[in-house]
Amino acid sequence: MNEAVMTLDGWYAYHDFRLIDWQAWKAAEPAERERALTELRDLTVQFAAVTPERTGSYGQYAIVGNKADVLFIHMRPTVEELTAVKTKFNKTRFADFTVSPYSYFSVVELSSYLAKGGEVDPETDAYLQSRLKPVLPEAKHVCFYPMNKKRDGEDNWYMLSMEERQRMMMSHGKIGRSYAGKVKQIITGSVGLDDWEWGVTLYADDPLQFKKLIYEMRFDEVSARYAEFGSFFVGERLTDDALQQLLTI
Repeated sequence: MNEAVMTLDGWYAYHDFRLIDWQAWKAAEPAERERALTELRDLTVQFAAVTPERTGSYGQYAIVGNKADVLFIHMRPTVEELTAVKTKFNKTRFADFTVSPYSYFSVVELSSYLAKGGEVDPETDAYLQSRLKPVLPEAKHVCFYPMNKKRDGEDNWYMLSMEERQRMMMSHGKIGRSYAGKVKQIITGSVGLDDWEWGVTLYADDPLQFKKLIYEMRFDEVSARYAEFGSFFVGERLTDDALQQLLTI
């Protein structure tokens, strides 16, 4: 049996995509909408409070296109906390005006292909802690997509030796590092947790950098031969004021 790559795992992540029932929202009484907005704002302030406390991380975004209207990203130390987050939102008045077209559950992951060697303690190493328990970047734009490594005949990632996989991932990583300062990424693993194997969340002030990075990676063997991709979701970061403005009729 081939050697499985070891991973370092950090906070659990929940990507909560929501479609707004605009017809019902517009038809609601102004007072009802106002109560829903006030309740939503109180909740998002509560969600965001974990970031400075370093007990989690939170971000909210307006999604381009018709796949979703808004995205809430939550990171927490435990699964139970993410379940509580979801339940709190679903109990709000605003949640009654939304449906969830998609969600994604995973855990922040660093693989030993590229992570620091075993000579450091991940619990005390500041760099690894910042990667495993990340503060979501305040970049203007976000891009999320799930992906798998192929298991298809001779194009089976999991039948390659550790040496082959490590060599290709080093080459793959060089492309990503060439976008340092332009694109930040958070990789979350979901093998056994959700329908795909990984979720990739990218952040950039210029959304064209998403296109450039992903296109360039298409020519790398890791992507060209061994990768399968799900749907892409792109959006812009929302402050609390911008979220309220988005929903104001």
